Amino acid sequence: MEPLEGTMPESLGSVDISPRLQRIAKLAREMPQAALTTLAHHIDMDLMREAFRRTRKDGATGVDGQTAAQFAEDLEGNLRRLLEQAKSGTYRAPAVRRTHVPKGDGSKRRPIGIPTFADKVLQRAAAMVMEAVFEQDFVDWSYGFRPGRSAHQAVQALWEQMMSMHGGWVIEVDIRSFFDELDHGHLRQFVSQRVRDGVLLRLVGKWLKAGVMEHGQVHRPKAGTPQGGVISPLLANVYLHEVFDSWFDQEVKPRMRGRVAAIRYADDIVVVAQRERDAQRIMEVLPKRFGRYGLRLHPEKTRLVRFGRPRKGSKDPKGGGSGGGRSFDFLGFTHYWDLSRKGTWIVKRRTAKARFALAVRRVWLWCRNHRHDPVEEQHVKLCQKVRGHYGYYGITGNSAALSSFWEQVKRAWRRWLNKRSQRARMNWPRFNRLLKRYPLPLPRVVHSYLRLAAKP
Repeated sequence: MEPLEGTMPESLGSVDISPRLQRIAKLAREMPQAALTTLAHHIDMDLMREAFRRTRKDGATGVDGQTAAQFAEDLEGNLRRLLEQAKSGTYRAPAVRRTHVPKGDGSKRRPIGIPTFADKVLQRAAAMVMEAVFEQDFVDWSYGFRPGRSAHQAVQALWEQMMSMHGGWVIEVDIRSFFDELDHGHLRQFVSQRVRDGVLLRLVGKWLKAGVMEHGQVHRPKAGTPQGGVISPLLANVYLHEVFDSWFDQEVKPRMRGRVAAIRYADDIVVVAQRERDAQRIMEVLPKRFGRYGLRLHPEKTRLVRFGRPRKGSKDPKGGGSGGGRSFDFLGFTHYWDLSRKGTWIVKRRTAKARFALAVRRVWLWCRNHRHDPVEEQHVKLCQKVRGHYGYYGITGNSAALSSFWEQVKRAWRRWLNKRSQRARMNWPRFNRLLKRYPLPLPRVVHSYLRLAAKP
C-alpha cells in the first residue's frame, strides 16, 4: 500500500524493522519450549510507523468514524499516544462495529466486524511481534494468513499429497462457527505458552473483551476472536495449531498404519489417508478432539470421501478400482480424477459449482444494479471483476470453467444493457460490435500448476 500523499514523514520507511523481528524469531527457535517474557520493548515508534504503513488505508471506518487520512493528519502524535497507552496499560480497546454482507447465494447475510483505524494499527504492531514467535512453531502444512503462504500453495500441496498416495480417503473437516466459538480461556492458555509478556497479554485480553456494537448497543461475546481485527487470524492459527496441528503430527500420525497427511488453511481442513481404516479412526476421534476445546464439527459437512485412483485401463473415474471416484471441494476448487493427455489418471481441479454459481450471480446483480451507468464505466468495473476471478480460479486444468464464466459475464452484460429502457435493443449482433470496442479480458491461467504426474 502506497503512503497517503503529503501525510507521511520521510523517515517513516527509513528504518528497517525486519532485523528486529528476525532476532525475535531466532530467539523463539532457540527456545522452542520456553515462554518469552520480554517482547513489548520491541514495540517502539519505528515499529508503530511500520504497522501504520502495513495497515490498509481504504477500509470502512470503525465506531469512531475516523479514516486513515484523518489519523495521518497528526500521525506522529497519534502513534505516540497509542504506544504510551499500550505500554502503560491505559489503552481501552474500542468495540468493533458490526455490519452484514451477503453470504453464499445472497439469501443469507453474515456478520463482519470493523475495528477503528487506530485499533487496527496497534493490533498490527502486536501481531508483527507475536507472529515472529509463533511462526517458528507452526507446521509446514498450515497455509492460512501466514507470511509468504497462499491458498494456491495449499491447493497445490494437497494435489501433491493425493498424487503421491495415488489417492485414498479424504476427510473434509468443517468446524461450526469457529471464529465465533473459539474459547477465550483456552486461547489465553495457548498464547501464554509462548508469549508471557505482560503488555502483549493485556492487549490480547482487551481485544477479546472489546465487544461488538450493533444498532447502537454493545454486546460482549464470551467466545470468539476480535471480529475483523488484524490480530484475529494469528490468534485463530495459534488456537488450531494446539487443537489440531500439533496433535495430528505428534499423536495421530505415529498411530496410523499407512500414510496420512493434512492440509489446513485457516479453519478449512482436509485430511488424506491411504488406508480406509486409518481414515475411519481419525474420523471417529475428530469430534472428541475438537469438543474438548469447545469446538463443534458440522455433522453433515464433515464427511469421509472415497478418492482412490481408478484402475489402469478404466475410462470412468466412478467405476475405477478400490475406493475410486468421488470428488471433494477445498478452497473453492472441486478435486476429481480424470485422464491426462497421456492417458494416465491424475487429480484435476475445477471451480466448485457453488463458488461458480455465486460468482455468476454477483455479476448478474451488479449488471442489473448498474445498467444505467455509462458503458465505459461498466466496462472498467466488469474488467476488474473478470480479472479478479481469473486471479484466483485461473489455475492449470480449469480453462473450461474460466471460459464458462466469461460467457456468463457476456450474457449478463448484454441482458441488462438490453433492459436499460423500453427502446433499448441490444441484440447479439449489436452487442458483439460493442465487445469489439469494449472487450472483456479473455480467460487465462494465472497460476500454472504444471507438474509431472505420479507414475502409474
